[in-house]
Amino acid sequence: MIETGDPRLQLCAITDDLRDGSDGLVRRALAGERGGVTMVLLRLKHADARAVVEVGRALVSSLRIPVIVSERLDVALACGAAGVHLTSRSVPVVALRPHVHENFLIGGSISTAEDVEHASHADYVTIGPVFGDASSAIGIDAFRRFAIACGRPAIAIGGIEPANLAVLPGAGSAGVAVIRAVFGADDPSLAATQLMDAMQVAVAGLSAGVPRKDEDAS
Repeated sequence: MIETGDPRLQLCAITDDLRDGSDGLVRRALAGERGGVTMVLLRLKHADARAVVEVGRALVSSLRIPVIVSERLDVALACGAAGVHLTSRSVPVVALRPHVHENFLIGGSISTAEDVEHASHADYVTIGPVFGDASSAIGIDAFRRFAIACGRPAIAIGGIEPANLAVLPGAGSAGVAVIRAVFGADDPSLAATQLMDAMQVAVAGLSAGVPRKDEDAS
């Protein structure tokens, strides 16, 4: 079982594509790790299972941090990943749990109230999109409600950058997950460092009782 304060949850970098090949993706992941990324979620929407296994094995052998595979348990097991991340379209977490060893991580995704039960037995959940397009972003209040409702360590996802993550620890976020902010950055190491620095400042401010930005006007 993973706890809310587990350092692996602090900064999850989600892969984007293979525009620079498998070696390039691994180089970007290593740069992110140097900058403070604590977990990599392997998601390659346009790659077949064979390619994802190959990339997964390369990441697992190169990184010291956990590698989690999006949706595909077979791929996760084949490449020796630390776990699998399920969405609302995947099999329910509770159905998968008996078939993996106790240290195998299972993540869940929450975007709506209906997703909460689906992910309730996960080791951790991602909740979002928190920021971004007004038509799809759920916002801080919904993030807080879903995090409380699922009772699992929650990672905020969606439109997150150093400038807007200060409100997240106070809303119950154990960490953040990003795609473009690390894997799409010109310098993934620097981008990761900036995100981690901002998160640490936010957590320190919360511990010291400094009002969050969304409370300043209250």
